[in-house]
Amino acid sequence: MPINQAELGRRIRAASEACGLTQEALAQQVGLTRIAVVQIEQGNRAVSSLELDRIAFVLGRDIGDFFAEQFSEQDALIALFRLDPQIADRKEIVDALRQCLALGHEMTNLERLLRIDRAQLLTASYNLPAPRTRWDAIQQGDRIAAEERQRLGVGVVPLGDMTDLLESQGVRTGVVELPEDISGMTLSDSKVGIFVVINQRHGDARRRFSLCHEYGHVLMDRDRFGAVSRDGNRDELLEVRANAFAASFLMPAEGLRQFIAGFGKGRPSRAAISVYDEKNVIDAEGREVPGSQEIKLYDVALLADHFGVSRISALYRLKNLREISDAQFQQLKSQDEDHGSALADLLGLSKPDREITNEFRQRFLGLALEAYRREEITRSKLLELGAMVGVKKDRISQMLASAGLDQAV
Repeated sequence: MPINQAELGRRIRAASEACGLTQEALAQQVGLTRIAVVQIEQGNRAVSSLELDRIAFVLGRDIGDFFAEQFSEQDALIALFRLDPQIADRKEIVDALRQCLALGHEMTNLERLLRIDRAQLLTASYNLPAPRTRWDAIQQGDRIAAEERQRLGVGVVPLGDMTDLLESQGVRTGVVELPEDISGMTLSDSKVGIFVVINQRHGDARRRFSLCHEYGHVLMDRDRFGAVSRDGNRDELLEVRANAFAASFLMPAEGLRQFIAGFGKGRPSRAAISVYDEKNVIDAEGREVPGSQEIKLYDVALLADHFGVSRISALYRLKNLREISDAQFQQLKSQDEDHGSALADLLGLSKPDREITNEFRQRFLGLALEAYRREEITRSKLLELGAMVGVKKDRISQMLASAGLDQAV
């Protein structure tokens, strides 16, 4: 049934209260007076489409939610606030969450306009008990990483483009500017779907690790509506589990050992073996050349480049797999801090951070252009959508002209 002015006001009030926003706070963020917000919520004042659009953005909603037959007060933004109350007090995080949700809603609307059914992409999920200790968390992360590699059929080889992998599993990905202490976020919304974003400010290796970390949340924490991975919660068990998953997913134990073996290393310096011939035992002992099995910093650099991770991540993985001792780890870590970058340069491994493919942005712009071509959206809407992903108006005009879609008069 049609939503009248009073019901629209009630829904705005309910959504605002669920987000913990006072009328004063909502008014300030939307650009209205408190009296105007009060009148809207009471159904005594009509709300313009522009005002409702701003209200929806602040509340992390799609504007269509307010006119739906069924209105739910629970959504991804509210769920995240309840799971991690500290983020609600940080404006830069909340703004990033709102922007991500707005992009997700617009993508969903474009797919609806173009009659694209994304439901066919079903993302895997693993039902796990909550870890009780760090040991539990690490063991669970390691196990699920191995199972997911097996499910995907990728064996123990290095993974390719992580955005391609996640997108192929029904996970939308994006690269956005986040506060420095935020590595990434996972959002799970009934309308947006699953959306993973990572921090544009971070380097290539860290962004790649963050994508795997967030993918771990997608696979193992589906019931939580999402997660914000930040420095302040890295000791939480679910974050420890996601970190363990990312390390194992990127650097599978067997694959790492095979790579090290390719350099003739990783074997014990001294080994004994016995052969039994059903009557007697013949013993043999072998010794490697002293020091020949010791992993050096150049091995670590090559290993890191092979799996697309940072040298420090490779070092921790080697330590956790007991390929190096604690003392060797500390020595190699110190060497890396002093000479790692220069060594990587000498080996031809140093290169500028690669721009991680922003599949979401590319797909978003592609669908927007197609919707415009089919006259499902106006030129002004196309420009608005372009601005949401950082494309200026003149660039949109150039794209339209190049594609033969310029309908400007």
